[in-house]
Amino acid sequence: MSRPLVTGRFAPSPTGAMHLGNARTALLAWLHSRSAGGRHLLRFEDLDVGRVRTWAYDETRRDLEWLGLDWDEEIQQSSRLEHYAAAIAQLNTYACTCTRREILAAIEESAGAPHGQEAIYPGTCRAGSAQGARPVARRWHIPDWTVCVPDALRQVNVCQHLPSEVGDFVLLRGDGVYAYHLAVVVDDAAFNVTDVVRGADLLGATPRQVALQRALGLPTPRYLHVPLMADFRGERLAKRGGAPSLMILRQGGEEPGRVLSALARSLQWEVPDEVSAGDLLTLWRAHLAAVQPLPQT
Repeated sequence: MSRPLVTGRFAPSPTGAMHLGNARTALLAWLHSRSAGGRHLLRFEDLDVGRVRTWAYDETRRDLEWLGLDWDEEIQQSSRLEHYAAAIAQLNTYACTCTRREILAAIEESAGAPHGQEAIYPGTCRAGSAQGARPVARRWHIPDWTVCVPDALRQVNVCQHLPSEVGDFVLLRGDGVYAYHLAVVVDDAAFNVTDVVRGADLLGATPRQVALQRALGLPTPRYLHVPLMADFRGERLAKRGGAPSLMILRQGGEEPGRVLSALARSLQWEVPDEVSAGDLLTLWRAHLAAVQPLPQT
C-alpha cells in the first residue's frame, strides 16, 4: 500500500510574539510538509485563554507569511471543545482535587522523592476520595502499558512504562481547561496529520500521547523531534528569556531572507547570506535522507 498524503502542522500558542526558536520549528515543519508535496496546517493551541494575547494570532500569521511560509488550513483549538469532551467520555477517568503541594507531599511520604524529571501522581484520588468543595480535575487511569515510540529524525525509540514513569495524568484541569496531551491527539487525528515535526523538548511526552491514541482508537502519526535552538550561552531560546522577537525584526526592517539564512546556518547548513524558504527544500530532503529513506510519493 502506498503511504497516505503527508499532512503536517505548525502549532503555536498565541501567548506572545514568536522568537527565532519558534520560527525555526515553523520552518522545519513547513519544509517537511512541502518537500513531500503534502498539506500543511496552522493550528493555534489557545485552550489556556488566560495566557492568550488576542494580538498574537495576527502577528503570528504575519511572521509566517513574512518568512514565505504558507498553510492550507487554519484551526483554533478554542473552537473544538466539544470534541475533547467527547474523547474524555471514552476514557477511564476519575475526579481529582489534589493540589501540587499535596501530590509532592504524598510522593515524599511513600517513596522519599519524585522519580525522574516530573512527579508521578501517586493515585490519591483514584479510589474516589476527591473533595467536592475544591476545583475538580479529571485524571486518566492509565493502563498498565509500556509504550515505545520511534523518532524518525533521531532514529531512536523512546519507551515508557506508563504507571511507573508517567502516572495518571490530567486530561481536564480544575479550571475547565482541556490538557495539551488530549487536545493534540484529538486534533491530529481529526485533521489527518501524518507527520509531526516539533521541538525535542516534547520527545518525552510522546509515549503518553501515543497511549491516548491507542486507547481512543486513533492513528499514530510519524514523529520527528528537531533540536531546540540555543542562544549564545547555549541555553534554550524562550519568550521569557529575552529571545529575539520575529515581530520586532520584521517591523524593524530586517530582510526575511537573512533571518532564514541564520535559521538554516544554526542547523549547520551551508547557505548564502539570504535565501528563500523554497531554496531550503532540497536541504531538508538531504537532511532527512541522511537519517532515513524519504517516503515514496
